[in-house]
Amino acid sequence: MPFAQLKDRALISVSGPDAEHFLQNILTTDLDALGPGQAKPGALLAPQGKILFDFLISRTIDNGFQLECRADIADDFMRRLMLYRLRAKADIAKQDQTLVTVAWGDDSSGSVSDSTALADTRFRDVAVRRSYGGEPKEGADPEAWQALRIANGIAESGSDYQLGDAFPHDVLLDETGGVDFKKGCYIGQEVVSRMQHRGTARRRVLIASAESPLPASGTELTVAGRPVGTLGSVGGRTGLAIARIDRVKAALDSGEGIIASETPLTLAIPAWAKFTFPQDAASAEEA
Repeated sequence: MPFAQLKDRALISVSGPDAEHFLQNILTTDLDALGPGQAKPGALLAPQGKILFDFLISRTIDNGFQLECRADIADDFMRRLMLYRLRAKADIAKQDQTLVTVAWGDDSSGSVSDSTALADTRFRDVAVRRSYGGEPKEGADPEAWQALRIANGIAESGSDYQLGDAFPHDVLLDETGGVDFKKGCYIGQEVVSRMQHRGTARRRVLIASAESPLPASGTELTVAGRPVGTLGSVGGRTGLAIARIDRVKAALDSGEGIIASETPLTLAIPAWAKFTFPQDAASAEEA
């Protein structure tokens, strides 16, 4: 079983009698739908609807929760949670330098198989398991992990977008179960729900591919000199991009090439995603 070990992650635990009610009222994830053994994506938004912090959330054996996030944002994330806690009976603590092991595939006899591992629910076409703690192991393949994320269209902050600069729809949280449109109010809910019901989401994660190695992450994508998006994670000739799907569709309809620096590329919707390119790209751009 292939696996990778991530050393740049941290865990924030939230426990206590009010933990679930407190988190349900501020996060995009519907905790009523979070089952044991699952790690679901989610975000804490600004009131304007943009992502301030992204994470994977799971239940603990003591009826609490653990939020896995980037280590470099963990302190700020914890402070923001404490700011919103007010009088809720919830304890918030951080575990530094948590070793996260991710393994994927169907070979349950792999050396990192763990009955306590969590199913990473962002992935639809491959089984991905996450486990916390333990010691470094030989054979980890971080490049294979990045390739798996790219192939499945799974974007993460830092690698693919900047916090404070993306809506949940931009990074497919609406498609991966990271944002719910039926649960009660949470911070930024009004803006995100309006985007959903009006169908105004235009920026989306797409999979980029080229016949030669792609340029570095952060390279602007253009059509006839006009920006359409930005490259995120890159691995050889494939990568992720967040792009305006109306402008990409217009380029496809007109036959104009999409360029990253001097490299021609193609952009495709992840196979599992439900969104589509707009039918009338010209009208969508003018709207």
